[in-house]
Amino acid sequence: MSDKTFKLEIVTPAKIIFSGDVISFSAPGVIGGFQILYNHAPMLAEIGIGEIKYQIPDGREQFFATSGGYVDVSNNRVTVLAETIENATEIDKVRAEAARDKNKIHLTGLKSEEKRIEIKNALERAQNRIRIAEKRK
Repeated sequence: MSDKTFKLEIVTPAKIIFSGDVISFSAPGVIGGFQILYNHAPMLAEIGIGEIKYQIPDGREQFFATSGGYVDVSNNRVTVLAETIENATEIDKVRAEAARDKNKIHLTGLKSEEKRIEIKNALERAQNRIRIAEKRK
């Protein structure tokens, strides 16, 4: 095990997704993506729709699709509080493609700005799930 590891814990309201040592972690911050390495300065960041990735000490990487949450970094410990998160290996790509197509159709002809934003976010989540599913190992 590398001596440049830190603790990562990824949790949702329902369960712990991952808890262990990693050598790097990256997430989609709402004002830009970021990466955490050993001895990173303390920070609290909001994450949006995008890819969460971490690398374990043996060099393997894990990819996840997320729709938002928070990341807390302190004393070589990173805690992710995710609204939703799916491992690339667990994403049903066909279902995600169907959701993407359905949302594209619903987007046309909408007059309500509130509904348009809701559908655009759903479309972005579906496209993100497809992108992450394609990273399966």
